[in-house]
Formats: sequence, C-alpha cells, structure tokens
Amino acid sequence: MADIPSLGKDRPSPAWIDDVRRRFPVEREIDRVLTRKLLQRAGPGYVPQGLDALCQGVEALLRAELDTPFQIRQPKWLAGGASKLQMAFDLVWTRPGVGPTTTRMVLRMEPAESAVETSRLREFQLIKAFEGIVPVPPAFWVDMDGTYFPYPAIVYGFADGVTKPSEAVSNVSGTGINFGPALRPVLGPQYVEHLARIHTADWRNADLSAFDVPALGTQAVEWQINWWERVWAEDANEAVPLLDFAASWLRRNMPPVDRLSVVHGDFRAGNFLYREDDQRISAWLDWELGHLGDRHEDLAYSLNLIHGHKTEDDRTFLVMGLMPTDEFFDSYEKASGLSVDPKVIRYYQILNCYKLAVVTLGTTYRTARGGKTHQDVLLAWLIGAGYVITEDLRRNLEEVA
Repeated sequence: MADIPSLGKDRPSPAWIDDVRRRFPVEREIDRVLTRKLLQRAGPGYVPQGLDALCQGVEALLRAELDTPFQIRQPKWLAGGASKLQMAFDLVWTRPGVGPTTTRMVLRMEPAESAVETSRLREFQLIKAFEGIVPVPPAFWVDMDGTYFPYPAIVYGFADGVTKPSEAVSNVSGTGINFGPALRPVLGPQYVEHLARIHTADWRNADLSAFDVPALGTQAVEWQINWWERVWAEDANEAVPLLDFAASWLRRNMPPVDRLSVVHGDFRAGNFLYREDDQRISAWLDWELGHLGDRHEDLAYSLNLIHGHKTEDDRTFLVMGLMPTDEFFDSYEKASGLSVDPKVIRYYQILNCYKLAVVTLGTTYRTARGGKTHQDVLLAWLIGAGYVITEDLRRNLEEVA
C-alpha cells in the first residue's frame, strides 16, 4: 500500500481525504463518520470529561427534546466499553404514555477518536428497530453530531444484568468468557434464538434511514471490504503484506448475498447481559457495527477463536463458550429456517479476521498514538492481540488460497 508509512495521516490534507473517499466508496453515513474523523484528526486529543460536564450536556439535550420539567440524579461512570465513554444516571421526568417516573439511563459517547469509528445514529436506529424482537434497552435520544455533548452520543435505558458469572474470568473486552457447564445449556439456546430473530426480522418496516440498501448480489460484501480497507488506508502505520493479500483475495471471491438481513456485526459473549436470578438474556448491546448484509457474517464471527474456548477436557471448541460448532449451526438452521453454507462461512471468517486485524493493528495504534481516547492503555494491549488475529487470518487464507 503506497500510503504506508505516512506521518501525513496525523494531519490529512483535503486532497488526501478526497482521494481515499474516491478509492473506497462506502455507505453515505459511514462516509460521513469516517470523513469527520479525518477532518478532526489534527485537532486536540481527548480531554477528560467530568460527570458535571456530561450532566450539563444531558440537560441541554433534554431541554430541546422535552417540554416538561426534569431532574438528573445520581450520575456515575460505567465500566466496560473498549471504545466509548459511558455514564449512568437517573432521570426524574414525565414520560409520555407513562406519567411521572424515575428512569435509570445510560449516556454512551464517543471519545475524540474511537477504536472503532461508527455512527451513533445507526446504533440508535437499530436499537429502536429491534425493540420487541430481541431484548434491547429502550433508545431515547441521539446527538449524532455532538451538538450537546463534546462528541456524538446516544441516551438509552439502563439494562439490568451481567456479562459473565460472578466467579468467571475473561480476557479484555469480554472475550473468552467461561460460562461453565451449568449455564451453557441455558444461555446457548437463547443466543441462537436471538441471532435467528435478528436475521429473519422484517427490517424494511423499520426506520433505517441512516442505512443504504445494497442490491442482492455482491454489493453488500463490496461495501464491507471498502469500509475496512479504507480504515486501513486511513489508520495503518506500517505495511502488513498479509492484509493486502487478504483484501485482494476477498475482492476476488465475494459470495453473492441470497437474502439481505440485519447483521449485528459484534454478536458475541460480552455484548449481551443476562440476569443471574432467572438466567435470561436481558439486553443485547453494542449495535454500532450493524449493517444490511449476509447472515453468514454474524455466524462466522461467532467462530472467532478469541471469543470462545475449549471444553474442560480440552477436546472441543465451544462457540462463544456456549456450544460446539456443529450444534451451533444445527440449532441456528432450526431456529431461523435459513441454511448455513460452509463455504460462505469460511469466506466471512476471513473477512472478520481482516476487520479485526485492521482495528487492532491500525486504528487502535493510531488512536492511542494520537492521545485521542480515554482507553489508550487498553488499546495498546489490543495491538498485541492483532498478531493472534493475523495468525488466524494466515491459517484460513492458506487453507483456501
């Protein structure tokens, strides 16, 4: 790639930005978000935000949205979120259709530059679209441009639950959770059922105005490759020939999409909450990578080695630490009525590895190096995970290329 290395990426010129936009056409909202990132890159780094300042932003947003009095109480930081800032608070207000009430809410806001630069508007629309289909927190308001907050933000309802058993351990960002033999047969079927509901939902009746609808065929796949190859061009600091080869192979072997589905994009353990009392999944989070595309992309993502682990006897790999691969595919076909094509699964395993490598080796480096995030230590750690991911990418490519 001719752009690497390039200190100019820290202060990209308008001509350079126009060139990368031309080379990698993507959906309009994705283009807006990525272009905004580049235009602001030469600006100040991340400035720590106090709870008082964020509460002032919430007040300003609500004054524009509500015509009745309200109070914000008990703000506090929330842990988790490798790429976003999160604050919980109580809102005392008159809720339409409910009356006077107190609602626990969450503010989810970008830092100056994120490990994964995405659209708060798209995240907001997807959460709204899946209310009543799968467990999601209620979405209330969105500040897509950072009008009321230092950076773009979304406000949604607080969801009760935990990401892992109290005694369990996991890697950074909720990967490799061991739910244990007792929880697996309870959470596993719910995991599959919810994925099937997402993929079979009638998304055409929802407000997804921030999404472009690809034509059947390979357009949805091409948009994904363009998105992540563009991010690599914008963020990478050094050449990685394996990624150039992977992008070329992906373009030459794009499988046609036989049915457009909403793809969650980060459907995994660590991104759902469940209640320990009744062991029911209470909320699916982190819809920021959602798009319209091929269901196989989510299915293949579930197979990533960094997300699952082997059984206690070290003999069988468990998808997301929940069930063996064959059982996962069989259960999905029964729940969705849709087929699973092993060849297409392999393609999306490679595409997903490529995306994760772009994020860990490119964007996390650039974001941490520029002092653009509150999670610079975590992002520096994730760079090391990138080499595990590229080894998985190499292995998959060697088997098919």
